[in-house]
Amino acid sequence: MVEWVKTLSRVLYIDLTRKMCWVEDRTDLFEEWLGGIGVATQLYREEVSKEADPLGPENAVIFSVGPLSGLFPMASKTVAAFKSPLDGYFAESHAGGRSASAIRYAGYGAIVIKGASDRPVYLVVESEKTRFRDAGALWGMNSLSAGRVLREVTGGAGFRTIARIGRAGERLVHYACVTTETYRHFGRMGLGAVFGSKNLKALVIIGSGGFKLPNVRAYRETYRNLWELAVRSPVAKKYHDLGTAENVMPLNEIGALPTRNFSSGRFENAEDISGEEFARNVLARRVACSMCPVACIHVAAIREEYEDEKYFFKTEFVSYDYEPIYAVGSNLGICDRFGLLKIFHVLEAEGVDVISTGAVLAWCTEALEKGIISENETIIPLRWGDWKNYIKAIQYISEQANDFYKTAAKGVQALASKYGGRDFAVSFNNVEPAGYHTGPLFISSLIIGFRHSHLDSGAYSMDQKIIMSGGKLPSTSEAARIIREEEAWRQVLNSLVICLFARGLYGKENVVKALNSLDYNLSEDDLTRLAWKIYTTKNKQKIEEGFDPLGIKVPKRLLETPTPLGSINEQYIREVVEKIFDRIK
Repeated sequence: MVEWVKTLSRVLYIDLTRKMCWVEDRTDLFEEWLGGIGVATQLYREEVSKEADPLGPENAVIFSVGPLSGLFPMASKTVAAFKSPLDGYFAESHAGGRSASAIRYAGYGAIVIKGASDRPVYLVVESEKTRFRDAGALWGMNSLSAGRVLREVTGGAGFRTIARIGRAGERLVHYACVTTETYRHFGRMGLGAVFGSKNLKALVIIGSGGFKLPNVRAYRETYRNLWELAVRSPVAKKYHDLGTAENVMPLNEIGALPTRNFSSGRFENAEDISGEEFARNVLARRVACSMCPVACIHVAAIREEYEDEKYFFKTEFVSYDYEPIYAVGSNLGICDRFGLLKIFHVLEAEGVDVISTGAVLAWCTEALEKGIISENETIIPLRWGDWKNYIKAIQYISEQANDFYKTAAKGVQALASKYGGRDFAVSFNNVEPAGYHTGPLFISSLIIGFRHSHLDSGAYSMDQKIIMSGGKLPSTSEAARIIREEEAWRQVLNSLVICLFARGLYGKENVVKALNSLDYNLSEDDLTRLAWKIYTTKNKQKIEEGFDPLGIKVPKRLLETPTPLGSINEQYIREVVEKIFDRIK
């Protein structure tokens, strides 16, 4: 056995119903499945039955880190596994901040939270104790305020992560998120609603411990090499300089920037909301996750004069990124940067996933435009570009102000099922898509994704390479192969748990070097076998829960709006998905 595995194998179990916690040695899991998503999948299989209600006490939330967490550059992410309230299947969401280091240096490899509290609580986890704290005073507080209060009343500043929900999570908005520290989120798939269903307002983890490295010289040498590669990489420079917001203009130029509910791939005012314009006009600072030298999180300052005090201003800091810019920017026809940042601020405060919220608001706007619904439902007029009313609508969703907004809190598909407008309801199996209308490979990956993020298998990038090369679409067999192989390898990266922006840095050779500096003695072939084992297990789990990939339709709107690779052929998508799953059966 690798001794280093023992430092990772403590799993903290927390039962909210009984207010109990205990620690188990799960060396068996970390030895076989490495960590991260590999271990989280196994813990999920042990804890969550296929009949479990996603918003019932029988659902569990599993946080897991990997053997490189807190040690190597950009090994900065934590995996959360749970059953999603959006689609009812096994799902995962990843976040950075200080979460991975805090879990690791509190002495755990994973934390399992199950049951449901009879009253609002927050948890404070340290290496030797876990405390259940009354969250009555925090319940009803927005995510930003709750974070500020918890920073004041809990110790461990500098070693601590604070994961909490806003009012949307408390009210079980199905796409509510969990925010960690500031500006980082377990954004997709509704983890915030699962927290809310458990009466869990927040999870504070204080990691102030340490470990003795098995081979300091090997570690230092490997670390130095990876650090140099990270800071000198052109990709890292891109993420540092402009962040993912840099993607706005290239995607718009090729016609892949979703605009006004995916009715177009080009936004006439894209330049106004580009990464370049944000940086020139409002960028205040860049923020990094723990163990990351890149600092890809871009934070804008917005300055507003108080209505009743002339020459007195308040300044708010708001993070921005490509996906929010697409979701509530081009996809809602908004080009006002100030208005866009005000929307981001409200989304942060309420604690909702920006991608799903943007898709819901886009559907509402088009449905209102077409007369399918009226202001009797929306309360206010929703028009493309009208950011002030979109802010009110976000608050109505969070509050669930009437029956219409109660339905909107369940997503686009729920709205279309009740009110009509299926032709322009853009979601896959009740989950709204990331913002890349690049072509059929990305759409195929959206059908099968666990995170419903562009990082599931990175197939948007495969589409873009075909576009740039001027080549033809691959055969469906070839498309299935490259998507499957990329996604399988990402299971190793997600078991370590590496930020996928560093996927170019952590190729097989460097992963082997990093692990073997900790005495793992693994080969590239060993990792390849593990990748396929995790990939297959995850997909089988979802299928056992009832997932039918061939039963999922491509939204009609995506078939109507041409991509840079032409119109989408639904039969091509179907064959790709079918061939991906042939390997899993």
